[in-house]
Amino acid sequence: MKKTKDTDFSREHIAYLKKERQKKVIVHVCRCLILIVILGFWELFAGLKIIDPFITSSPSRVIKTIGDLYGNGTLFFHIGVTLMETLVGFLVAVLAGYAIAVVLWSSDAVRKVLEPYIVVLNSLPKIALGPLIIIWIGTGYDAIIFMTVIVSIIVCIMNMLSGFIAVDKTKLLLMKSMGANRLTTLTKLIIPASLPALMNTLKVAVGLAWIGSIMGEYIVSKAGLGYLIVYGGQVFKLDLVMTATFILCALAGGMYGIISLIEKRVVKQY
Repeated sequence: MKKTKDTDFSREHIAYLKKERQKKVIVHVCRCLILIVILGFWELFAGLKIIDPFITSSPSRVIKTIGDLYGNGTLFFHIGVTLMETLVGFLVAVLAGYAIAVVLWSSDAVRKVLEPYIVVLNSLPKIALGPLIIIWIGTGYDAIIFMTVIVSIIVCIMNMLSGFIAVDKTKLLLMKSMGANRLTTLTKLIIPASLPALMNTLKVAVGLAWIGSIMGEYIVSKAGLGYLIVYGGQVFKLDLVMTATFILCALAGGMYGIISLIEKRVVKQY
């Protein structure tokens, strides 16, 4: 494929593109500066005892705790456990949610029958199911993954179904007038047209998957970042709590960033 050169555009277009690039750089710089300022004030206030470092910890103490966890060989073990639970639960929730949304879109009768139940399940406090999940599934990784799935899947279903339904009605009529069946309409129109909805669903599901895995680790776990938070709170090692929370934020942000990069590449093609 031939690459586009700047000489292929007018001066005004080149100036516009340059301005857009500058805006992106400014946005990224501002994000970094905000983070640096927050961490700087946090460290400063803790050092001056304006806030109690025993309760709030501080960036330097977080870094020291990360070093201690790395030194005793448990840092990547706990990160790996939580990351595995989150990724598996995320993938299962998205794939199953997408498939169920397709079924609901394909049949108005099925959608009208099941929609109230989906809404009720979405409003149900998932943490209340914790004791039942332990009885049903046990106390291993499966229980935590199951918690991750049930926290995420309903939102995946509802978001994708909304994306399917929001497809341009004129295009649907055109497909119907050309004799396209449901499967052809789905593959040729609905799925490509709903890619932005899929990307938004993935972004939402990322946060919910992390919430679900940590909730599961709160209830039953012997390893993972959620386990470190619970253990640190029980023995008043609040540096450990803040360290695990900081790592969670970094991992969630990284996962969100990966999906944003995928979105830029995928949506552009359509």
